[in-house]
Amino acid sequence: MRSGIMATRIERTQEGATVLPSKAFETYYHFCMVTITFPDRETEKRALAFLLGRFSGRVLRSGEHIVPEAALEALAEQSIPYSVIGRTTYEQQMAAIRGPAPTSVQ
Repeated sequence: MRSGIMATRIERTQEGATVLPSKAFETYYHFCMVTITFPDRETEKRALAFLLGRFSGRVLRSGEHIVPEAALEALAEQSIPYSVIGRTTYEQQMAAIRGPAPTSVQ
């Protein structure tokens, strides 16, 4: 477990309900986002075409991409080169969604 929180699923039987740990729930709900870049624009286009519809993520104006860790393995399987910048913090993820802070009004 990465986050220390165990996801569970309930399996129903004739005797009652049994709570079992579920890898599927853990994988779906507890994943880390990473920031990556691609060596050139053509590779970036090919990677985006592959990732689109398979993984959630964000493309930043700087050319960096925020993707789940699972996307890294998928990119490697497709022989798409990339460079990992590092794990994405919650603040970086929220900044990507919100955009730049507005200027103050005087």
